[in-house]
Amino acid sequence: MVKQTIGVGVIGMGWMGTVHSRAYLAAADRFHESGIQANLIVCADEVEQRASEAQQRFGFGRYTARWQDVIADPQVQVVNIATPNYMHLEVAKAAAAAGKHIFCEKPVGKDPHETAEIERLAREAGVLTFVGYNYRWAPMVQYARQLIRDGKLGKITHFRGRFLAGYASNPQTVLSWRFQHEFSGSGVSGDLLSHVADMSLFLAGPIQRVVGNRETFIKRRPSAASLAQSAAPVAHSAAVTSGELQDVTNEDYVGALVQFANGAHGTLEVCRVIQGHKCDWSFEAEGTQGAVSWNFERMNELNVFSPDGNAAHDGYTRIVSGPGHPFHAQFNPATGTGLGYDDLKAIEAHQFLKSVAEKRQGEPGFTEALRVAKVMGAIERSWETGSWQNVE
Repeated sequence: MVKQTIGVGVIGMGWMGTVHSRAYLAAADRFHESGIQANLIVCADEVEQRASEAQQRFGFGRYTARWQDVIADPQVQVVNIATPNYMHLEVAKAAAAAGKHIFCEKPVGKDPHETAEIERLAREAGVLTFVGYNYRWAPMVQYARQLIRDGKLGKITHFRGRFLAGYASNPQTVLSWRFQHEFSGSGVSGDLLSHVADMSLFLAGPIQRVVGNRETFIKRRPSAASLAQSAAPVAHSAAVTSGELQDVTNEDYVGALVQFANGAHGTLEVCRVIQGHKCDWSFEAEGTQGAVSWNFERMNELNVFSPDGNAAHDGYTRIVSGPGHPFHAQFNPATGTGLGYDDLKAIEAHQFLKSVAEKRQGEPGFTEALRVAKVMGAIERSWETGSWQNVE
C-alpha cells in the first residue's frame, strides 16, 4: 500500500465546517486500505475564536481569520468551502485561480448564474471539484441506484422526492443569512431542494421541464445581530425571545411538478417551516417492473417492490443495510448495525480525496451542481410565469 497525503484547508468553521473536518479524519480510518488521507493544514473563520477552537479540536496545523491565507498556503492542495452561500463565488474564484482543487457545499452558487460562473472558472482552471450532496452515499441509496441501473425496476415511470424539515417552524428563529436573499440567494430551494433535485437526477435521469410554486409562511423574524459574533455556530433553529423583527426575503416552501427526459413524471416538495416533520427526506421511484422507497429518518432501510407473480407476497419488502451493500462494510461487519449522517460525510470526503489522488474528476462535481441549478432556475422562472418551463 502506497500512502498518499493530501493537504486540506477548510474555510468556514460553523457546523458544516466542523462536519467536514471530522469527515476527513474519519475517512482516513474507515478507508485506511486506500492509503489516502488528509493532512489538515489550516482552518479559517472570520470569528477568530471559532477558528482557534477548530484547530485544537481537529488538529489543524494552524488557524487564521482570513480565508485568503488558506488559498495562499503552498501546502494546501484542496480548499474546502463551508461558508455561507454569499461567499462561495469569491472563494471559489480565488481557489481556482490558485490551481487548488475545490470541495464546496451545495448549492455552490447563490443562484444558477453564480453556479454557472463557478463551474466555468473551475473547468477552465483545470481543477477537480466536488459538492456536498452527501445523501447520495447512503448504502441503501446506492443500492437503489444499482437496482435502477440494472433494470430491476424496468422503465422508470414516476419519481417523487420531498424534504420536509421544520427547523425554522418557530417564528422566533433568528433571521440568519439563510433567510435573506442578499446573503443566501434562494431560501429552502438552495438549502433542501438542491438535495432533492440532485437525487432525482441521480436516480431518474435528466429533467426536461418543470412548473412550481413557492410560499413564505413566516414573513418576519427577529434580527440575528446579537448572535453575529458568537463563537458558537448559529444553529438552523436558534431562537431568541426578543429583537427587532425584520423581513424574510426568500422562500419557506417550494413544490414542483417535473417531467423527465425519459418520459417519467414526478413531484419535488420541500419546506423548512412545516410542523411535525423533523427530517422527512424521502423518495419513491416506480418503474414498469418494480419500485423502491427510502426515508432518511430510517436511512439504513430500503423498501423494494419486486413482484415475482406470487400473489401471496405481492408487496414491498424491507431490506436492511448490511455488508453486501455499498460502503456498509467500511463501517461495521453486521447487517442492521446502521450508519449515520456523519458516516455519509466520511464516505463523501474519501470519494473526493480519492479523485484528487487519482487525478480524475469524480461525481458529484460542479458539473452536477450546475445541472441541479438549472432545474432550480427553471422552477424559479415558473414562479414568475405561472407556466411550465424547459430546463436549459
